[in-house]
Amino acid sequence: MGKRIISQRRGRGTNTYKVSKKAFRFKLKYPKMLSGEGKVTKLFNSAAHSAPLAKVSCASGSFYMPAFKNMVEGQKISFDTLKGTSKKIENGNILRLRDIPVKTQIYNIESRPGDGGIFIKSAGNSAVVSKFAGEAVFVLMPSKKEKKFHKNCRATIGVIAGAGRLDKPILKAGKQHYIKKSKSKLWPRTSAVKMNAIDHPFGSGRGKNPKSKVAKRNAPPGRKVGLLRPRRTGKKK
Repeated sequence: MGKRIISQRRGRGTNTYKVSKKAFRFKLKYPKMLSGEGKVTKLFNSAAHSAPLAKVSCASGSFYMPAFKNMVEGQKISFDTLKGTSKKIENGNILRLRDIPVKTQIYNIESRPGDGGIFIKSAGNSAVVSKFAGEAVFVLMPSKKEKKFHKNCRATIGVIAGAGRLDKPILKAGKQHYIKKSKSKLWPRTSAVKMNAIDHPFGSGRGKNPKSKVAKRNAPPGRKVGLLRPRRTGKKK
């Protein structure tokens, strides 16, 4: 009888593969309603995030967000529409995309209005507002591809702090081990075809051709290998 494959062992939550709940206790989301201005009350590091985080207090409570470059504690950030006022677009302002000028650097962009922010959250990253087209706003992502958003999606002005994180080389495997462990990521990751047949459905690698397998989206750990609910299968004609 075969033993459990790695994804099954991780899904069970043993001490070896357990997620550090303490690291993931900060949710980086905008509140549903934001108006007026907020104040940066605290800047700190989080093991689960590559960028330093900021705690911002406002009228509706407090929330966490990735800190922008040159952010300081005690700084005021604005949440209101700036059009028609004497206020300027400044780093840290949280505005709707319709109110942000073209060629402005932004991050922590909402996928849908009110979802709290999904895109661009890692250290040193930013996107650029590209153009407006009716109800849509096109944003140039770090991948150099344009993505379309609704004009009411919110984003933060500026560039995320922590750039240069990948510049310094990781000289020994032990350092990489502790970096990945703090983020609950599996490392090193062994290729499936390099395993024995007993350890993985793609194991042994006879001819190095993984067995074609379509797994359901709700498949349990261990069965969720291969093609995960693909749009189509087979050779294109």
